[in-house]
Amino acid sequence: MASAPQPQLPLFYNDLLPLNSRDHADWKAGTLESAAYLAATHAIPLTTDEFVDAQRHFPIVFTSGDTPLPIALFGLNEGVNTFVGDDNKINEAIYLPAYARRYPFILAKLQQGSEDMSLCFDPSANLVRKAEDGLALFDDAGQPTEYTQGVLDFCRRFEEAGMRTKQFMEELGKLDIMMDGEIAITRNDMPDKPFIYRGFRMVDENKLRELSAEALDGLAKNGMLMLIYAHLFSLNLMRTIFERQLAQGRVPMPAEGASAPTLN
Repeated sequence: MASAPQPQLPLFYNDLLPLNSRDHADWKAGTLESAAYLAATHAIPLTTDEFVDAQRHFPIVFTSGDTPLPIALFGLNEGVNTFVGDDNKINEAIYLPAYARRYPFILAKLQQGSEDMSLCFDPSANLVRKAEDGLALFDDAGQPTEYTQGVLDFCRRFEEAGMRTKQFMEELGKLDIMMDGEIAITRNDMPDKPFIYRGFRMVDENKLRELSAEALDGLAKNGMLMLIYAHLFSLNLMRTIFERQLAQGRVPMPAEGASAPTLN
């Protein structure tokens, strides 16, 4: 079975295979009990549909670059996920972004230039495999089972949410209310050496306040204002995530005369 064309694989994915009844008629889906695939990831992509739920658990910021996208911060330093324990499990009740929940499945374009998307999976996760036990992927007639159809529907909804997120980001760009983010956090025992995190984007509250009444009314009516405030409120959790890293002994010490590593 040949892998799907993959010039650059998305976050978490090591390989992609298109799911089909010819090659996977007797394959089963198991249960993904380990969060090892998340353990070294400090930032997970987020859709705007999830802002309200996610802002209670994580800071929501935007990536830097020409096409910023929202991300939920599970840690403030590269490779640090404060919610995955040494046992590779998430040991508390948190909102897990849909990007992570869909793994190891994904909708992907198999042919360059085509807009058609096929349901694929990452075989390295060992969740979808030829096995006696597990949830059947296809019935005896070669049709997708209820489980497979549910996975497909979830992935389709995620893609639709991604389009809404893209529109949200385009509107933020038109309003020109984004700024380069910078967060300085000081440890009680190191008051003269603040940890400064950069490398992300955020909404500029001053520019937001300077918008016309008409523009603000439009944001309120289309639901964007609620999303913007969810993002801004979530920034208060930067300190919380920092304290989690500190308690876990995972805060890099700043070099003499320099700030801590930037958030990337």
